[in-house]
Parts: sequence; C-alpha cells; structure tokens
Amino acid sequence: MSEPVEHHIFNGIEMGVGTWAWGDRLVWGFGNGYSENDVREAFLTSIRGGIRFFDTAEVYGQGKSERILGELIEQTGEQVIIATKMMPFPWRVFKGSLRIALKNSLQRLKLNRIALYQMHVHLPPLNPKTWMNRMLDLHEEGLIDAIGVSNYDLTQTIEANETLKKHGARLASNQVEYHLLDRHIERDGLLDYCLAEGIKVIAYSPLAMGVLTGKYTAANPLRGTRAARYSKDYLAKLQPMFNAMARIGNEHEGKTTAQVALNWVVQKRALPIPGAKDGLQAEQNLGAVGWRLTADEMTMLDELSLQVQKSGIL
Repeated sequence: MSEPVEHHIFNGIEMGVGTWAWGDRLVWGFGNGYSENDVREAFLTSIRGGIRFFDTAEVYGQGKSERILGELIEQTGEQVIIATKMMPFPWRVFKGSLRIALKNSLQRLKLNRIALYQMHVHLPPLNPKTWMNRMLDLHEEGLIDAIGVSNYDLTQTIEANETLKKHGARLASNQVEYHLLDRHIERDGLLDYCLAEGIKVIAYSPLAMGVLTGKYTAANPLRGTRAARYSKDYLAKLQPMFNAMARIGNEHEGKTTAQVALNWVVQKRALPIPGAKDGLQAEQNLGAVGWRLTADEMTMLDELSLQVQKSGIL
C-alpha cells in the first residue's frame, strides 16, 4: 500500500509561524511589551531562516493579525504560504456567509487567493458536511488552494474528509493543539487517522503557550489568562521533564528546552506553528529544525509526558 500523499503546499515545510499574538491584546497583550515593529522583525527573521508558512485567522485581534500580515507581505514582496481561518459563528448559517468571510480575509491580507482556508472550530447548527460543500465551491472558483479544518475531533474530521473525497478532493489539514503536555490526538486516534489519510496535523500552541520554554516555574508563574490553565502546582510537577529536556538539548549542541519541545512535534510528523513576538523569539524557533531527536530521546520524552499525565495534571 502506497504512502498517503500530503497536499503539495506542505512540501518541504517542517515548521511555520502562528500569528495569534500579532494584534491580539486580550491574551497576548499586543502593544504592551511588543509592537508592530517587533512583529515585523519576527516576520523578517522567519523569512531569512527559510520559514514560508504563516497561519492566521479572522478573529485574531479582530482582523488585525491578517492586516499586519498583509501589510508585511506587500511591503517586502516575499512569496509566502498563508493559512487563515473562518469562525463559523451560529448566526453565519446562510450560504454566502463563508464567501463573505473569505473575501474579507483576502482584503485584509491583500491577496487574491488563500493557500489554505480552514474552518476554525466546529460549532452548531451546521455540520462539517455542509461546510465542506461550501468550501468546495470556493476551491472550484480558484479562491482557495487547499481546504483545512481546525479543532475538529476524529468523527468530525472523518466526515469532512469523506465529504471532500466524494467530490475528488481531500482534506489537507487539521489544526489542533498538540505538544508534550497535550497528546489527546494520540489517544483518541485522530493523529493516526490523519497520518493514514495524508492529512497534515498542524500543531498550534506547540510550546503550550510558553510553558515548554522552561522559563516558567512555581517561583516564576505565568500571569494573565494563561495562569488559570497552568498553575504553580502544575509547573512544579513539570520540573523533572524540564530537567531531562535540558540534558537532551545539551547533547544536541546546546539546544534549548523550547527547541527540544518543537523538534518532538516535528518527529511526530506534525507541523508546529509556534508564535513569535519579535526577532529574537523567531530566531530561537528556527533552532528547532535542521536536526533530529534520537529514537531513545523520543521514547524518554514520551514516557516523561505520560508520567505527567498519570499524576493527574494533564
């Protein structure tokens, strides 16, 4: 049996950039500690490092992320692969709602077509089949190159993919949270299904909103909305895993804990899209690719992750 083929837009891509923080004030505090100039440096540094895949969404910063990205593309003239997402709010039920959302995203991004257009999440009342049929219309018009979903569970992913396959198309990707502290897609069969079908798993928050950088501890906890999810007790129990990641990093010419965490995602055949608020963070992200964790190191990280899960904090 031949290996399933992923969509061509992912050819040669090991990592991308998530742009949730580019314009978002509520969660990331855009404008307080980092600015549009910092984001520009993150973009340019990523491009210089060979990163060409940028993921955004219409709801990030209420459209500001798309606007910033569109301006950067226009100013620099760089050829990049853009993925964005439509939020299927319950009131967006009429047939033209998807087209309107796409047109608005295209206008903010200053593009004529989108490489990857994704449903941001599954929300009632419309089912995945309905949305995929509407996506197909836009695909046939040449407005989008590939169709993806985000936050779809296994059942929803299968329904979306099977709907597209009936029309000679295939689901290109499913963007989900995936990292050492959240491996639900391994347990529920979603990762295996996507790998078997050639559906690229795009891993958002691959550093667990910064937790896997190792810089947060019980003595230096997270603040704001992230603190509710990752408590001081949680951070304290992660220390053995962080220590092991630091040792592993040292065996690979001094790679950081964050770079080890991102490389783990890559070795799982997923596409991590870490955020980058400035050029320094982008530079650090770049150090996660171009090398490989060994099989033994992957096994060790898997086991440490499972131990965290068994402690009842995953």
